[in-house]
Amino acid sequence: MSILVVKNLSHGFGDRAIFNDVSFRLLKGEHIGLIGANGEGKSTFMNIITGKLEPDDGQIEWSKRVRVGYMDQHSVLEPGMTMRDVLKSAFKYLFDLEEEMNCICEKMADASPEELEVMLEDMGTIQDILTHNDFYVIDAKVEEVARGLGLTDIGLDNEVQNLSGGQRTKILLAKLLLEKPDILLLDEPTNHLDEQHIEWLKIYLQSYENAFLLISHDIPFLNSVINLIYHMENQELNRYVGNYDEYMKVYEAKKQQVESAYKRQQQEIAELEDFISRNKARVSTRNMAMSRQKKLDKMDKIELAREKPKPVFNFMQAKTSGKMVFETGELVIGYDSPLSKPLDLRMERGQKIALVGANGLGKTTLINSILGNIKPIAGEARLGESLHIGYFEQEFKGDKGNTCIEEIWQEFPGYTQYEVRAALAKCGLTTKHIESKIMVLSGGEQAKVRLCKLLNSQTNLLVLDEPTNHLDVEAKDELKRALKDYKGSILLICHEPEFYRDIVTEVWNCENWTTKIV
Repeated sequence: MSILVVKNLSHGFGDRAIFNDVSFRLLKGEHIGLIGANGEGKSTFMNIITGKLEPDDGQIEWSKRVRVGYMDQHSVLEPGMTMRDVLKSAFKYLFDLEEEMNCICEKMADASPEELEVMLEDMGTIQDILTHNDFYVIDAKVEEVARGLGLTDIGLDNEVQNLSGGQRTKILLAKLLLEKPDILLLDEPTNHLDEQHIEWLKIYLQSYENAFLLISHDIPFLNSVINLIYHMENQELNRYVGNYDEYMKVYEAKKQQVESAYKRQQQEIAELEDFISRNKARVSTRNMAMSRQKKLDKMDKIELAREKPKPVFNFMQAKTSGKMVFETGELVIGYDSPLSKPLDLRMERGQKIALVGANGLGKTTLINSILGNIKPIAGEARLGESLHIGYFEQEFKGDKGNTCIEEIWQEFPGYTQYEVRAALAKCGLTTKHIESKIMVLSGGEQAKVRLCKLLNSQTNLLVLDEPTNHLDVEAKDELKRALKDYKGSILLICHEPEFYRDIVTEVWNCENWTTKIV
């Protein structure tokens, strides 16, 4: 049974086309991975099918009474609510049904026999829905999912405005999973999740009985939970059966077949055109030349997909720093209350260190305390001599009303327009992206603009806070290569062992220092 049918969908922003006559069908129980490079329109597609965006053309048809659960990259929480309030709000529709059942009970005393029969039937239906959706074990379900995503460690009675970015992601995800919708729409759910909770989510989705549509650039995660791939490329949407690895085999084989067919056809076209040019003027061979011309005119020409610009990342090296990069003395990090025990840490030139551990332990706070951006609760942090620091923060802090060109020009006013465009193009952005405002770019394209600033600054210390969030597979692989080649020091927060394992010389686990229970 089809849960969702998309017919002849076309959409674009200004003169930049995203989809052209795209069709899609989602069946009950399908576990789909929606993949494609940054900027191909994955999040736009999600916004269109959920009604947040109106398509330029085409039809979106949902089955009746289908409950859709959608968690996008930019969901927000209302201040003043506790984590428990947010999680229990997942069951609002069930509390409404219970209220309806109580109203029916009150009316029964005055009902006629015929009305009573209808009321009893309604109550039976509501009772079945409540039982089927775990209404009578809500508290236990809330605890189970909260524990799985590490939220009970934070305390469910904490108010949501006090949470870190990663914790907010977890609470939104937990609420969505508790809603148990007929179709889950997940846009990069592993961003901000730590390794342990990515593993829990993986197991949860493997046994999820309903359908889901998942956007993710985390290939091991994607491989383990999906059974269908929809690949978005060049304004098209193509379906492949199997996981990501199986899709890649078929996709590469298909690409080679098209390229071989294109070469054969180009050879045939060249031969036909040569014959026509040599024979069209001669009376004896004119008819043969006209026949070849007709064949050429009727030929269904094969077109190769336009090549996407591939990112090329090379960090510019500043002069060598002093031997000591930073050291801390009895450093206690935090805001209102301590997040760590007193820390005596030291980093030396050439070290590449990954900071790992559950969300909310203060990894970002530690970095900002070391850099002097926030005051520690106690102790001190000292930076070494001759440091040229490049800092990649989790979120974009500039003016999203700027175009990409304006954003880079503000940072490098001495660059010519050609140099700005060339720098952005090296990060894998097309001319249309480069001329667009940052607010209309995807999360991955925005990350590439921020990386562009870092790549064009001379550094000897890179401080990177979850740089892989939103980056597509090609950009992630290229960033990994560039960081391995980088001769300076690196301090990196990352939850993807596949990414950081080959880059770093040491792993510091923040769970060993935290004042929190983990």
